[in-house]
Amino acid sequence: MNYRDKVTIITGGTKGIGEGCVRVFVDAGSRVAFCARNQDEGDRVSAELNTRGDAYFIKCNVSKTREIENLIAQTVEKFGRIDCLINNAGWHPPHKPIDDFSVEEFRDLLDLNLVSIFSACKFALPHLRKTQGNIINMSSLVGRMGQLHATTYVATKGAITAFTKALAIDEAIHGVRVNSVSPGNIYTPLWQEGIDASDDPEATLAEGNAAQHLGRMGTAEEAGRLCLFIAAEATFTTGVDHVLSGGAEIGYGRKSRIE
Repeated sequence: MNYRDKVTIITGGTKGIGEGCVRVFVDAGSRVAFCARNQDEGDRVSAELNTRGDAYFIKCNVSKTREIENLIAQTVEKFGRIDCLINNAGWHPPHKPIDDFSVEEFRDLLDLNLVSIFSACKFALPHLRKTQGNIINMSSLVGRMGQLHATTYVATKGAITAFTKALAIDEAIHGVRVNSVSPGNIYTPLWQEGIDASDDPEATLAEGNAAQHLGRMGTAEEAGRLCLFIAAEATFTTGVDHVLSGGAEIGYGRKSRIE
């Protein structure tokens, strides 16, 4: 797949799925502006990828609206246009029942996972309309099927999917496509943190792999390739939530306790 001479913005681009997207889009010939909070991690990724393409790091906390405005403005100043926006930055809090989440924790997660996407779309769209570009919002499989002890996270992801469909309707008149991707278990540093924190790391990893009919977790690069397909090839696709799950959601599973 070729995305040569196109300009792509990727949020949360120094780890996990975001980094996978940065690598895949750079290798496809896109000029990529990517952001994260940590300058050192951004410098590491850009130093490696600039040996084979064009990766421009901009430090940005997507929870802060002004920093998102700066991300868009700096990208346009450097590259002159925007063809694709991938809203990937987000966080999954530790699992706990609703009783143990505070209202403020929920509000903070809404700002990070959801309001940041609204803001990035709002500020990027004037430029995307000029190029008839596209937006890809990173949702989650659990946004449509739920997850134990993850009410706050699931709520943000379900909202992302719904927001994507509504924005796709509004922007069709401008020729801008808006889609989402809903990954299941993708092996990322965040997944590894959960494995390391487990009482039985080997069992936790085995359970993570066994949740998919394909018997393994997905990779960040596989997520990146799906995003590239949506941006470069799926030109008659808008308002669609693309599930990337290895079959985790199909078939029956044990849902209640066996006495």
